[in-house]
Amino acid sequence: MVPTTPPLPGERVLHTFVPDRASYWRDHAWLAAAAMALGMLALWIADNPHVWTGAVGGLAAVAVRAFYVASDEMQVRWDLTDRRLLGPQTRAVPLAQIKTLRSLGSAVQVVTKSGDKHLLKYQPDRADTMARIRAAIADT
Repeated sequence: MVPTTPPLPGERVLHTFVPDRASYWRDHAWLAAAAMALGMLALWIADNPHVWTGAVGGLAAVAVRAFYVASDEMQVRWDLTDRRLLGPQTRAVPLAQIKTLRSLGSAVQVVTKSGDKHLLKYQPDRADTMARIRAAIADT
């Protein structure tokens, strides 16, 4: 889950973005809380006498997913170069093609001029991530 796109001649890496384990678990805790509330709400609306099982189900679903994908998510790496943002495998976004940067939880969403969207997930400081990308774009 690292960039495999070869660097262009003279291209240099300015910064490497890796996921933060604490951000990963914090995001999943919020997701679990929402899933628990929605599960209980659904059972309450259905007039189920065991509303509390919605919380158990929501927590179990998110916990299983969190533990199952944690090892893969923690290996993802994005490299910011002086020309492109290189993502896992062959993802390569020229800096000149980046239209919008947004924060979504602990993630930074990169939207290109053609509408492609990429997520740099579980960033420890999403404001810093966005600032570094914006600075690299300004320098091109």
